Amino acid sequence: MVSVICPIYNEERYIRKCIESILSQDYPDNDLEVLFVDGMSNDRTRDIVVEYIKRYPFIRLIDNPERIVPYAMNRGIMAANGDIIIRLDAHAIYPTNYFSQLILNLKKLNADNVGAVCRTLPAKDTAKCRAIAHALSSSFGMGNSYFRIGVNNVKEVDTVPFGCYKRDVFSRIGYYDCDLVRNQDDELNARLKKHGGKIYLLPDLVIDYFARDGIRKTAKMFFQYGLYKPLVNKKLGSPATLRQFIPVLFVLGLIIGLPLSLFFDSVMYCYLGILALYLFLALISSLKASLNIKQVFYQILTYFIIHASYGFGYLKGFYNLIFRKQFNVKINR
Repeated sequence: MVSVICPIYNEERYIRKCIESILSQDYPDNDLEVLFVDGMSNDRTRDIVVEYIKRYPFIRLIDNPERIVPYAMNRGIMAANGDIIIRLDAHAIYPTNYFSQLILNLKKLNADNVGAVCRTLPAKDTAKCRAIAHALSSSFGMGNSYFRIGVNNVKEVDTVPFGCYKRDVFSRIGYYDCDLVRNQDDELNARLKKHGGKIYLLPDLVIDYFARDGIRKTAKMFFQYGLYKPLVNKKLGSPATLRQFIPVLFVLGLIIGLPLSLFFDSVMYCYLGILALYLFLALISSLKASLNIKQVFYQILTYFIIHASYGFGYLKGFYNLIFRKQFNVKINR
């Protein structure tokens, strides 16, 4: 049996499309269970899920009073009956062959986890939302995050979104780390790699994922990604990737370079030159996506926001570790 686990919280805008894409799968229902683990939603999310439960007995609803994803996944895994675990996100729509291709390649590649490419879509058809979506799927915005920018061939990678795992992975390396509000999938996959596990990205399997609908929400999300990264590194004993430090260096350069440039002309020229280069590269990347002036402006702004937010978040997380502060964040959508 295959157990599909989807953490949810206040997803009334997306949950119906997500469920319909699950129901359209070419994988047989009699070998499938779908567990929605809800963080006590206060919108219509639960009502919508219950509508489907009445018609489809393989769908179940589990409560997650802690509200965060690691607890949801762990509750789902412990309640699951399958020997294969597929982790979903309610913000996404899945192709009809999603389950079947994941399971086929999990066995074919003798992998511990396989996943698909994320095609990031705008939450609304506005210049701002289109800019956010393009920024989150570009190499300038995301570096070599392969599941966001895509690959040409099946590739062994460090992490994938919404993976398909062998059930015994969790017996071997443990469950999701409940200290992590963000980056819990990255930490789990890095832990899996440290234990000799194999993770593959499938280039021809594509998820449609809806980005956040505002720059403020995007900034908060990336701040939290940065905030929890030092804690992830501490738990793993080393950084999983080097690209995580680029936004941190960018922010440190912004902070340190500004006052120094007031006293040293050479620093000022270097500071202004780097900023000009950054803006030029952001402009070129934005123009590749659209010639709409408004969208180009928002895309350049989004690039700066995600890089700066992640960098400041990382520095705050490092401060929290050094001075043993709590990693408390507000959970919302």
